[in-house]
Amino acid sequence: MTKVLSCCSSRRRRQRRKGPEPAPDWSYVEKELRRRNVTRVLLWEEYRAANPDGFGYTWFCTTFEAWKGRARPTMRQTHLGGEKVFVDFAGDTIDIFDPITGEAHPMKLFVAAMGASNYTYAEACPSESLPDWIGVHTNLFTFLGGVPKFVVCDNLRAAVTNPDRYDPGLNRTYAEMASHYGTAVLAARPRRPKDKAIVS
Repeated sequence: MTKVLSCCSSRRRRQRRKGPEPAPDWSYVEKELRRRNVTRVLLWEEYRAANPDGFGYTWFCTTFEAWKGRARPTMRQTHLGGEKVFVDFAGDTIDIFDPITGEAHPMKLFVAAMGASNYTYAEACPSESLPDWIGVHTNLFTFLGGVPKFVVCDNLRAAVTNPDRYDPGLNRTYAEMASHYGTAVLAARPRRPKDKAIVS
């Protein structure tokens, strides 16, 4: 009897709605997700606050992914094993604590991932300066036990002197390091995060 009543009450609730649930403005959602510290959960909570009878979180994410596929189709990249490593510094600084004094030191987080396997390397370093940039690459190659054919980097000042779309200029020291290790550096195109999506 209880099941029948709950079934009827949920049917009545559905009938009271004045039509289908309004769908979110997907272009607004996509634009907001590009901002720092904005997540899908946060945008879904905003949507539900404005539409209490709106759709659930799973529907929100699934439908957004389907909309992205229709709105801006992309080509899938395939990577050969050992061919490329994608490198970049991760967003905000992190705090590393001195075990003796307990003092916090702000550090930048260097992240590298192999193209085919997503095998990842991360290292904290004091800054994004050229000596630190070269040092983390040296440590990366030691960690990997070898050197990939290509290093795909962001347009970081320590790496790229002229962030041109077709012919980017590499920092001389960075280019010499690549030559020493027998690899080539490919700079990602400016404002094209999908060129290095593995580490972004």
